[in-house]
Amino acid sequence: MTVPMAMRDPRTAHANELMLRFAERTGLSGRHAPRRYLWTDAFAVCNFVGLARVTGKPRYRELADDLVDQVHHVLGRYAEGDPRSGWMSGLADTSGELHPTVGGLRIGKSQPERGADEPFDQRAEWDRDGQYFHYLAKWMVTLDRMARDTRREQPLMWARELAHTAHQRFTTGHPEARRMVWKLSVDLSRPLVDIMGQHDPLDGLVTCLQLDATAHAIGAPLLPPLDAAITEYTALVDHEALSTADPLGLGALLVAAWRLAQLPAAPPGLLLAIIEATATGLEFYAGLHDVAQPPARRLAFRELGLAIGLAAYARIPREALPADTRAACARIERHAGLRDQIETFWLRHEHRELPSWIEHTDINDVMLATCLCPDGFVADQS
Repeated sequence: MTVPMAMRDPRTAHANELMLRFAERTGLSGRHAPRRYLWTDAFAVCNFVGLARVTGKPRYRELADDLVDQVHHVLGRYAEGDPRSGWMSGLADTSGELHPTVGGLRIGKSQPERGADEPFDQRAEWDRDGQYFHYLAKWMVTLDRMARDTRREQPLMWARELAHTAHQRFTTGHPEARRMVWKLSVDLSRPLVDIMGQHDPLDGLVTCLQLDATAHAIGAPLLPPLDAAITEYTALVDHEALSTADPLGLGALLVAAWRLAQLPAAPPGLLLAIIEATATGLEFYAGLHDVAQPPARRLAFRELGLAIGLAAYARIPREALPADTRAACARIERHAGLRDQIETFWLRHEHRELPSWIEHTDINDVMLATCLCPDGFVADQS
């Protein structure tokens, strides 16, 4: 049997191994019942798209399509054990099949959402289902990637319908004092965590701009329109409050910079604000020396998020960056070595046998695969 050239690259081969095990373990292939989780699955679809691109093997494209279908049928419908049933949008089966994202998508948490009369428990809430805006935005980007890669309108339509629903439900308040909600109930009828995520408006803005750019690129209609969402998210993004020392958040900022640098309609000053916030946050994070901590005290997927962000940042053509970003870019580039440091650490077999890894095996494996083969998640918007 001839081994494809790409599979002779140990990084691609390792990513392939991780993703095929994930597919088997979570019921995408094999005999296990489907076990879906929106954040992890968003990265997984992109990984399968990337493996299809670098290997030329259609099986990965099939896995990407099958995973999208599974996510919609599992997370777009009420969970087993919920007294409600069917599509969360309330659409009949036939209409729901055509518009699976209109009602949003569940997170896929192990515990049912908190009841309307139950008291809030911050620790318990992490394990309860519902809908997160930033997870929905991640899935929009995944569907956008599918549309760009296949030149099909359907994934883009699903992404735009999800973007329209998310904007309507997650933004709230008086017209002069609008804000966003971090977590809503499964049916999007009530807030579960009534605060605004630090980067949610930025996620919404960059994602909606990307969806419009993709529609133009593949000749798809701008339906439903996202102009109102773009206007509102633009007003909600606080350029002075983007900085974070959380590695996953820093990775998200770096990915946002990479995406924004490729878009023709970026709001003035936003790319500079993102790059400066990232530079400040990276310097603070590096000073914490978290990557020198024992593995049992580290969360791999959060660090891998930073490594993925640094991979995205490295792909930004420097001519695409405004001149006023150069000083902040230089500050970021001083910490570019964190990418290899994080990847090398978590590639060590003994570090992936610890409870801190095993407890989050699915998300850790998938995000490590993204680091190893980033051509699906970190792909040029062309």
